Amino acid sequence: MKHALIALLGATMLTGPALAQDKDLLIGSTSASSSHYGYFVAVGQLINEKADGLKASVVETGATMDNIRRMARGQVDLGLVTTNAVQHAVAGKNAFDGNPQDLALLWVYTNAPQNVILRADAGIDSLAGLQDVRFNPGIKGSSTEATTEAVFETLGLSADYVRGSTTDIVGAIKDNRVAGYVKSGSGQKLDGSTMDIATAVDISVVGLSAEQADTLRQKMPDISVVDIPEGAADGIPAYTTWSFGVGVAAPTSMDAETAYQIVAAIMTDDSAQANAMASLKGVDLAQMTLDYGTIPLHPGAARWFEENGHTLPEKLKPGN
Repeated sequence: MKHALIALLGATMLTGPALAQDKDLLIGSTSASSSHYGYFVAVGQLINEKADGLKASVVETGATMDNIRRMARGQVDLGLVTTNAVQHAVAGKNAFDGNPQDLALLWVYTNAPQNVILRADAGIDSLAGLQDVRFNPGIKGSSTEATTEAVFETLGLSADYVRGSTTDIVGAIKDNRVAGYVKSGSGQKLDGSTMDIATAVDISVVGLSAEQADTLRQKMPDISVVDIPEGAADGIPAYTTWSFGVGVAAPTSMDAETAYQIVAAIMTDDSAQANAMASLKGVDLAQMTLDYGTIPLHPGAARWFEENGHTLPEKLKPGN
């Protein structure tokens, strides 16, 4: 009996500290039908494989705006954000007017063109043609939705907005109950949900006119205007649209070591993220973060960048 008790105590002493090191993390992502969801599955796997003592799980959410609110409520530990919406959140403006959020950047992984996708048989060849047309501005609660509405207001455009999840809207477009939607691209390619629609009906992409592009450059400096070359999908010609960066943020309350371990796991990966999202093949995530980040890095993230020889611009330095 005495020997059994000693053995039990020894086992407890060995396993206790190891169990204490495990820290569960919930990652807020987006709709499971989006290619970005697959990316976050890969992120979770990398954290589990490379970050000692961390155990990550991916949660399907309503994307950026939903993730920011969930982080504020402590429901997720880190999550997908767009660079424009998270800048608004930290500054306490736009949808967060008077309610600044305590968030810090971990990394930026892509620049997301916002594609206006329509059924070809809708016969619409300009954004102005969407007036009174049933149209989804983006997944409900997402930055795409909020940004589309801001862009349309800035350009004096309107549509009969239909709200819903990506799954709901994809089905509605296929059934001709909605003419189209705005969906973040996967690099310079159309998103997986858009390609799903294209298997059922012919689609078209409507871009900005030169005048509209100039207006957005002047009046909406928190987004970019980008030219997408021919071939975003088979038969899709070149077009111009608006864009923002997509990355990952966490509350400033996340401890520095956890943030450092997460960023190190992501930045030292050479295949998993590109396998999950083909547009990331060959992309320098550190440089993408330096180029498109709009809020200060988390101190733990900043430590990784500085240790690896990167000079942080002022806007990304913690404490700014």
